[in-house]
Amino acid sequence: MSKRLKFFLSHLSISFLIALLIVGLVFFIWYPSPLASAVGVTQIFLMMLAIDVIVGPLLGWLVYKEGKKTLKFDLAVIIAIQIAALCYGVYSIEQGRPAWLVFHADRFELVRKNDILLENIDQAQPKFQHVSWSKPQFVAVKTAESSQQHQDDIFTEVLGEISLAQQPERYVELIQAKIQIQQRAVSLEKLEQYNSKIEVNKTLAKYPNADAWLPLKANAVDMVVLVNKESASIIKIVDLRPWK
Repeated sequence: MSKRLKFFLSHLSISFLIALLIVGLVFFIWYPSPLASAVGVTQIFLMMLAIDVIVGPLLGWLVYKEGKKTLKFDLAVIIAIQIAALCYGVYSIEQGRPAWLVFHADRFELVRKNDILLENIDQAQPKFQHVSWSKPQFVAVKTAESSQQHQDDIFTEVLGEISLAQQPERYVELIQAKIQIQQRAVSLEKLEQYNSKIEVNKTLAKYPNADAWLPLKANAVDMVVLVNKESASIIKIVDLRPWK
């Protein structure tokens, strides 16, 4: 085996191994299924990763020539560019990952890390001031304590186009919204209005403890949060449509 081919295969193997580790991080920790589809990151991320993994070794193959004086420098530049591109891509993916799943009014809202408003972050409870490095966490928005605050909230959301779900200073534990979740939870039968009966039955068969659901508003594809109405506990986010 020539040194050129040996370097190419080694470069490709290492690139592929790193790509597998990043795929595991992204799709099993930062974007647990089916949230990658809800955010719309799957195709973009896989395309970015494939280009980076393939282009780096391919460029190395093209410039590799035994006895070339600048060979080490050329290969070092290619690898450095590959690493830089990969780091930038992973950073962008990390910044756009789901951070909070926020119950607000009559639905859950998926809030990405780069959508969080940090202006009043110091007013948030300590546990809500930082985003977890693992999967997104469920929280709820604290309801308005006065009619004036309620009006201010409406003004902020309607005219300012800023959701309360983006403001960590309004976060409370999900259990504090138990009554609202129970009141707003929708019967499972209504899922058939927006999805095929076969798909609904197939999905619900996996989660027998679920007896109601709530919509999940996301930036790419809206989904469904299955819940147990009696305990107001979250069962699973599923890839079903909550509306037309």
